[in-house]
Amino acid sequence: MPGMSMPPQDWYGATVGYLGMWMAMMVPMMLPALIPMLSPYRQSQRGRDGIHRHGLTALAGVGYFTVWAALGAATCAAEAGLLAVEVRWGSVTRWLPLATGLMLLAAGGVQLTAWKARQLALCREGSGCGRPAASDALGAWRDGLTLGVRCSLCCGGLMLALLATGMMDLAAVAAGTLAISAERLASRPLLVARVAGVAIVAGGLLTIARA
Repeated sequence: MPGMSMPPQDWYGATVGYLGMWMAMMVPMMLPALIPMLSPYRQSQRGRDGIHRHGLTALAGVGYFTVWAALGAATCAAEAGLLAVEVRWGSVTRWLPLATGLMLLAAGGVQLTAWKARQLALCREGSGCGRPAASDALGAWRDGLTLGVRCSLCCGGLMLALLATGMMDLAAVAAGTLAISAERLASRPLLVARVAGVAIVAGGLLTIARA
C-alpha cells in the first residue's frame, strides 16, 4: 500500500531484533535437547587435548543453533508476509482463529505419528550416525548442522504448536520447553510425545469450537 513501505534500515533493524528475541528463547529452550546429543559427541573426541575437544564440541553447538537461527529467519519472513496480508486484506483476520486451530490439529497429529517416533529415536541416540566425529573445525560445525536438522525435525510438531499459539506466550513457551526436555530425558519418550500430541489436538479442537 502507498505510504506503508518501510525503509531498508528499518527492515534490517526489525529482522535483527526478531532474531535476537528468537535466539534468546531458543537457546534455553533447546539446551536440554542439545546436551544429551552433544555428550556422546564430546566423548567421541577422547584422546585429544582438552582445549581441542571442548573447542570442537562448542563448534558443533554453534552449528546446531545455526539451524535454529535459519528457522527463525524463515519464521520472521513468514510473519512479515502474514502481516502484509492482514494490512492489505483486513477481512482475513476473522479466519485466524480457525487457522490457529487447524495448525494445532496438524501439530498434535504429527506428535502421534510413527515418523515422530523415528525422529525422536534419532535425536536420543546422540551423534553417532555410524561414522566417526569430525576432527577439524569445519567438520565439527557440519556435525552440529546435522544435529540441528535432526532436532528441528523431531521438534517440528511442538514448534508448530508454539508458533500457532504465539512465541510471546510465556506459558506456551514453558510448556514447549518442558515437553521437548521430557521427550529427550524421560524413560518413556513416546508416551511423553503422545500425551503432548493429545493435549495439542484438544487445544486445536477447542480453538476451532470457539472460532
